[in-house]
Amino acid sequence: MVTRDALLQVLTADPAGLLPAREQMAMTLGWHIILACFGVAFPAMILVMHSRGIRRDDQVALGLAQRWSKVAAVLFAIGAVSGTVLSFEMGLLWPGLMGRFGDVLGLPFAVEGLAFFVEAIFLGIYLYGWGRMPPNRHVLMLIPMAISGVVGTFSVIAVNAWMNNPTGFRMVNGEVTDVQPWRAFFNDGVWGQFAHMWVGAFMVVGFLVSGVYAVGMLRGRVDAHHRLGFSVPFVFASAAALVQPFIGHLLGLRLGGTQPSKLAAFELATTTESPSPLRLGGVLVDGQVRGAIDIPLLGSIISRNSFTTPVQGLDTIPVADQPPVNIAHLAFQSMVGIGTLLALAVVLFWWTRWRDRDLLENRWFLRFSAAAGPLAIIALEAGWIATEVGRQPWTVFGVLRTTEAPGSNSGLWWLFGVTFLVYAAMTVGAYVVLRSMARRWRSGELDLPSPYGPQARLSDTQRTDR
Repeated sequence: MVTRDALLQVLTADPAGLLPAREQMAMTLGWHIILACFGVAFPAMILVMHSRGIRRDDQVALGLAQRWSKVAAVLFAIGAVSGTVLSFEMGLLWPGLMGRFGDVLGLPFAVEGLAFFVEAIFLGIYLYGWGRMPPNRHVLMLIPMAISGVVGTFSVIAVNAWMNNPTGFRMVNGEVTDVQPWRAFFNDGVWGQFAHMWVGAFMVVGFLVSGVYAVGMLRGRVDAHHRLGFSVPFVFASAAALVQPFIGHLLGLRLGGTQPSKLAAFELATTTESPSPLRLGGVLVDGQVRGAIDIPLLGSIISRNSFTTPVQGLDTIPVADQPPVNIAHLAFQSMVGIGTLLALAVVLFWWTRWRDRDLLENRWFLRFSAAAGPLAIIALEAGWIATEVGRQPWTVFGVLRTTEAPGSNSGLWWLFGVTFLVYAAMTVGAYVVLRSMARRWRSGELDLPSPYGPQARLSDTQRTDR
C-alpha cells in the first residue's frame, strides 16, 4: 500500500531527466564558450596583425596573421561541432522550455545560425585567398568574419539574458500568447550581458594567445616573431581587463531590482543590513556565515551605488526561491578576484613600460603571462556558473522553474556519456593538430605561398596585374 508521504515524495521529486540535462548542459556549454570567445575576438586580432603587415610591409606580421588564420580554422571546425550539439540539446534536454517558449526564442537562434554561416563562408574565402587575392581586398574578408562572430554571440547572449529578464510575451491560463520576438530579442538585460561577455572574450583570447608567446620567450625564443605575437593580443587583453570591472559593476547594479535573490547569494547577505558590508570569502553553513572577512559599508557602495541602501537579505526571500548560495557566492568572487588580479597585472606592465622598463625581459612576468590565459578561462567559467546557478531555481526567472523544464527520460545519462566521449575526442584531436602545426612552423615549414606573404614576393607590376 502506497502511503500519503510516499506519494507526495514521488509527486514532488525532481524529474529523472533533470540531473543528466544539467550535467550535459554544463559540460557542453562550459567547453563551447571558450571556442565562442575565439570566434568573437580572434578575427579582430588577425585583422590588426594582417593590416600591420600590409601597411608596414612587415613580413613577421603577415606570417603571424597567416598562422593565426590556420589556428582559427581548426578552432572553428570543432566549434561548429560543439555548437551543433548545443542547438540539439536545447530541445532534447529542456522540452519544457522550448516546447512552451519556442516561438519567443526562435528569432535569436535563427539569427545565430545565419551569422554562423556567414562567418564560415568568409573564413573559407580568407584562408583560400592567401596568394590568390590582392592584399587590400584579401584583408577585408576579416571584417564580415568579425562582425558575424559578434552578431552570433549577441544572439546567444540574448537568449540567456531573456531567461534572466523574460519579456516579449504574456501568460494567459498557462499558455504563452502575444509573442513579440524582437522585444524578447532586445530585452532589458541583453546589452549589459553582451558587453560583459564580449569584453570577456577579448580577455580570454588575448591572454591565451599572448601566453603562448610568453612560453616561447621563456624557452629562449626572444625574437621579433615572439615579441609581436605577444604584444598585439596583449594590447587587446589589456584594454578588455581595464574596461571589464566597470561593465561588471553596471551589470551588477541591476540585480538589486531584477534578481535580488541572486545579488543576496553573490554578496552572502543572510540579512538586510544598512549599510551592507562587502563579504570576502566565506560560506553559509546551517544558515550562518563562516570564514568570511567583512568590510563595512563597501557592499552597499559596490552593489547599490549608495552609502546606505542595503543589499536585500536572503531572509526576505522564500527558501524555495533561493539559489545554491555557496556555489553562486564563491563563483562570483572567483570571477571578480581573478579579473582584479589580471587588471592589476596589466596596469603594472604598462606603468613599467612608461617608465622605460621592459617586463618582457622579466621571467617572473613571463611566467605570470603564461598563466594569465588559464586564469582568464577560470574567470569566464566562474562568471557563467555565477549567472546560471544564481538564477536558480528558475530556468526563466519568475516564470518557469528548472524542475519544469526537463523531460522525464532517465536514459539521458547514456547521451551524456556519448557526448562526453565526443568532446574528449575533439579536445585531444584539436591539441594534437595544433601541436603538430606549431612543430612544423618552428622547424621552418611554410604554409601557402603568397604574393605579399612572408616568403614569396612578386613585383609591384605583377601585383597590379592580379
